[in-house]
Order: sequence, then structure tokens, then C-alpha cells
Amino acid sequence: MAHEEQYADLVFEGGGVKGIGLAGAFAALSERGFTPKGVAGTSAGAITAALVAAGYTSAELDEILLDLPFAEFKDKDWQDRLGAPGQAVSLLRDKGIYEGEYLRKWIGDLLAAKGITRFGQVVDEEAEDPSNRYRLRVIASDVTHRRMLVLPDDADHLGLDPDELEIAYAVRMSMSIPIFFEPVIHKNPTDGEEHLIVDGGMLSNFPVWLFDCEGRDPNWPTFGLMLVEPDPKVPIGHRLEGEEHEVRRGSLIDYLKSLASTMMAAHDRLYLENATFARTIPIPTLGVGTTEFDIVPDRVKALYDSGHTAASEFLDKWDFKAYIEEYRRGKETPRRT
Repeated sequence: MAHEEQYADLVFEGGGVKGIGLAGAFAALSERGFTPKGVAGTSAGAITAALVAAGYTSAELDEILLDLPFAEFKDKDWQDRLGAPGQAVSLLRDKGIYEGEYLRKWIGDLLAAKGITRFGQVVDEEAEDPSNRYRLRVIASDVTHRRMLVLPDDADHLGLDPDELEIAYAVRMSMSIPIFFEPVIHKNPTDGEEHLIVDGGMLSNFPVWLFDCEGRDPNWPTFGLMLVEPDPKVPIGHRLEGEEHEVRRGSLIDYLKSLASTMMAAHDRLYLENATFARTIPIPTLGVGTTEFDIVPDRVKALYDSGHTAASEFLDKWDFKAYIEEYRRGKETPRRT
């Protein structure tokens, strides 16, 4: 069945490996005729957002994300040289176990294949609001200054030209899951100050507000694609026991990794009280872990299908006019708190 083409802004939540579900949801949106206008994302959501902004179709995303080289993302440095003790050396010296350079090159190559490598190439010349000049926004966290970075808007904070900022570099910043990946240490070329930058999910894992307009009705909807636990009422610790296959009791490194996973998983639980949030598509993650890099193909497909089903069911009930009447005309927009 053909559907009328219509615009939508899309905000992709972060969630590491769980981000496969975002591809399924995006496919369902595309099937219903929605064309992304502005896109934003955190961590794994930043990967999806960047590829969408570069012009990848849902069919192309399916080929890429359903066959991700997850094991390659665990690019070791000191562990290759020293074996198991190398994890501790890498954590102490580089503040993360895996380098993250494979990930940066992987996303960089995909973007280059579309001829899109810098934010200046994803400018919306028709944007009415200057704050929405860029069709792509990537969220990262500057630990040094304890502030959220919305890139490329905040590129000047890093001493960089927003138009010249490399998209792959911004995605690498956003994907710096604490403990697992080394943080990005960025030296500001204007003042020489170093910025320690980690996963955007530390401060805002789901910035659905980014494209909101003030004082008028929106011309098209913003959809938030959120990754939620299959049963958020189950304590996080119980779920993590099954998702982190490398955990060994008594290991300081594994304790820190579990701590980071718990922190990231906590964002899902924030959604519990707002499960019917008007413009959010909740994607069940089927118990897949944020850093489950050894995920098997069957679970990849199941997670993809979960996203597709969630978006399809959401769109079956979606009514943009009703949304505007309920939430945009003199009424306070519901928020996740």
C-alpha cells in the first residue's frame, strides 16, 4: 500500500548494540512515507542518524546494520600485547579498554561513500529557524566542562568550525561508552585546553526536544525512537547478569564495566512512567545488552523486527492533528522527568 510522502524529524536514542532496533523502526517509517528532515542521535543513535543524514535509504541501512562487524569494534591495544592484563593497562593509561578507531574508520568510510564527511555538507538551506541549520545533530558529553555538547552547534566550544567538523569524529565522541571505549581527548586549537569527551548518553540519551519550535504549530512531527527494556520493572542488576558475558566476580575491571552498563541501562527505566509519551516510539530491546558485541545473527534479526513492529504499531494510531490539539495549543508538552 502506497503512503503519501511527508516530513518528520527523527531522534534516535543511544544504546550500543541495541541500536539495531532503530534500523527496523526507520524501515517502518520509510514504508509509511515519512522522509527525515532533521535527525539527531546519541551513541548508537548517532550512527543511525549520521547515515540517514548522509542519504542512506532504509534498504541500504538494513544491509549495513544487519551485518555489523560487532566483534571488530572491540579493537584492543594493550590487550593484544599483554593478554588479559592488558585491559587493566589500557584502562589505566587510556581510560578505556577498546580504542574505538575501527568504529571511527568504519563510519567514516560509509559517509565518504555518499560524499558526506563534514557537517557543512548537511546544511538545510530552507530552514526557517537558524538553530535548525544542520540536518544532523550528534550528542556528546564534555566531562572536563561538565556539559552536554550538541554537535555541530557547540563546535566553537571545542575551537572548531561547525561546517568543517568531521561527522565521523563527532560520532566517535558520542560512542565513547565509559570504560569500554577510550574517551576522545580533544585539544582545543585556539587555547590549547584538553577536553575529555565521552558518550552523549551520560547527559542526554534521548534529546527529543532538539527540533521543537516555539510559539507556533510544528509543520511536521518529531518522532523519538527509544530503546526500552522488555520488562522495566525487573531490577537492572538481574538483567545485567545475563547481558554481560565477560563479567567475572571479583574483577575490578568487570565491576567498572557493570557500573557503566547499569548507568546506561538506567535511561530505559526513566521511560517507565511515560510509556505513552505522545511522540515516542518505544522499541523493546529483548534483553540485548548495550555492549553485547558477540550478539548472534538470530538476536540481531529479532531486535530489528522488534523495532519494525514497534514503529508500525505506533504509526497505526498516530494522528498529527490530534497531537497538535492535545499537546501544542495552550497545553504543556509532556516531558520525561
